Amino acid sequence: MPHHPLAPRPSARRTTLLAALLAGAGLLTATACAGDDSSDAAGTAKADTSTVSVTDATGTAVKVPAHPRRVVVLSEMDLDSALTLGVEPVGLTAARGQKGAPGYLADKAAKIPLVGTVTGPDIEKVVAAEPDVIFAGQLADTQVLAQLRKVAPTLVTIGNDKDWKSSLTLTGKALGRSNEAEKFLSGYDEKVAALKKDLGARAGSEVSVARYSAKGTAVMQQGVFVSDVLKDLGFTRPGIQAKRGEGHSTPISNENLKEIDGDWLFIGTLDATSESGLLRQLQAEPAYRGLKAVKEKHATVIDGSMWTSLGGARAAESVLTDIREAMAK
Repeated sequence: MPHHPLAPRPSARRTTLLAALLAGAGLLTATACAGDDSSDAAGTAKADTSTVSVTDATGTAVKVPAHPRRVVVLSEMDLDSALTLGVEPVGLTAARGQKGAPGYLADKAAKIPLVGTVTGPDIEKVVAAEPDVIFAGQLADTQVLAQLRKVAPTLVTIGNDKDWKSSLTLTGKALGRSNEAEKFLSGYDEKVAALKKDLGARAGSEVSVARYSAKGTAVMQQGVFVSDVLKDLGFTRPGIQAKRGEGHSTPISNENLKEIDGDWLFIGTLDATSESGLLRQLQAEPAYRGLKAVKEKHATVIDGSMWTSLGGARAAESVLTDIREAMAK
């Protein structure tokens, strides 16, 4: 079984817990790893058992270790937040449209084991990761949350507003790294102010964000990560993008592409292999050739895993960088 270098070896207690979960939930059938009692041997340093109470995004007060060492993250935003705060998780779930971590975090997260998919965690793998605390993202399944809370203190870290700043602040408190979170947010605000100044007259531009796939085009409306970043910069949004959407993204037909025709268009895909040829592909389609942003060469291909997914602190910084490179000239 994989073993994190900073944490105790897997314990018999976890093995017992896994067995209980397997028997009680009736959802899993695999056998747990063998336990190891060496962590209880004489001479071993006494573990820090102090806790702090953290109120999660649902308003639930959760007691978490004051200094958690093994963190499992169940959303892209949780992974982004943990890495931003200098913590490498011991387990993660695959991102939307990805086999593992979102593309923009793939290098940083290459060695972190998968403990689930975008649809939910694999409880057995979560148990095997030996977490001190679990960040459950926007997980709303009460049965799954109940199972996770038998494994380790579990916090829902993403509220209904999906605000990445609030999530980072909450994660910082749970990790004992509130100062780091505050420092990052202060630095982000400074970068936003600097970019707005450098954009000059373009600071009031109408900016559109879309994701392209084999199923067609989808636009990012209000209430999602990238729209919050664009709002920080003072940009306006064309058509339906100025309104809150029902889901994470809203499909739009070629006949209605005028809805995304702003001064600037940022468009991406969740398939990194398709990014290089995406703009040429779109320019070959009459509906896209007719867009003002395409005609004026104000269309930019971006990383969809960063711009058009759950996002997070690092993603927000990178969006600022992409906008600066495209517009602050």
